[in-house]
Amino acid sequence: MSTVVIAHLYPWEMNIYGDTGNVIALARRLEWRGIPVRVDAVPAGAPYEFEAADIVFAGGGQDRSQLEVADDLAERAPSIHGAVASGTVFLTVCGTYQLFGRRFVTHEGTEIPGIGVFAAETVAGSRRMIGNVVVESPWGRLVGFENHSGRTLLDEGQAPLGRVVKGFGNDGESATEGAVQANCFGTYLHGSLLPKNPRLADELLRRALERRLGGDVGLEPLDDGLEARAAEAASRRP
Repeated sequence: MSTVVIAHLYPWEMNIYGDTGNVIALARRLEWRGIPVRVDAVPAGAPYEFEAADIVFAGGGQDRSQLEVADDLAERAPSIHGAVASGTVFLTVCGTYQLFGRRFVTHEGTEIPGIGVFAAETVAGSRRMIGNVVVESPWGRLVGFENHSGRTLLDEGQAPLGRVVKGFGNDGESATEGAVQANCFGTYLHGSLLPKNPRLADELLRRALERRLGGDVGLEPLDDGLEARAAEAASRRP
């Protein structure tokens, strides 16, 4: 198989709470199966054609960081929408998840336009939603860490990533967490997400490989005992 390409969007601008671990987990799970992989760093201002990537990851950041990348992301919107339509796999966490909606309104009332991949918008609230979180999803139980004051409201018909069992999720009220549109996933789960949730990691890899190969792909099982113990420990934390 030719090299699988993972694009890490805003690797320095939007990267807190271990988000780079998601890229490492994806790359390692390919390497452990003997599949070659390349990671392309895509900082603000660097030209990139996202349809050429198999998986695109973008992490979280503070409001200041979101303001710094918002214009750059808007310029990339046509390329990103084209990649989403073609089936490229995306994983967006926290800050970039918010910017993949229609807009993010900060505490100061500043409106940061999003690119509208998700039918959702985010408004900063007065309550800090922080702590360990457990979510039931179509890919099993997901565990992670959230720290945000933004309340993300999904439009009717917008599919969430899952249902909150413990924690706050999108808004602390609806019991929804994240969003899924085609092969684009958004979530508030940091921590990092994929090392503790290998079933979701393999779902992203499977979708990426099926897009490339044009048919069903069976991934060789891996020993995920350590990952399962890490997830269980995280789920017991307050």
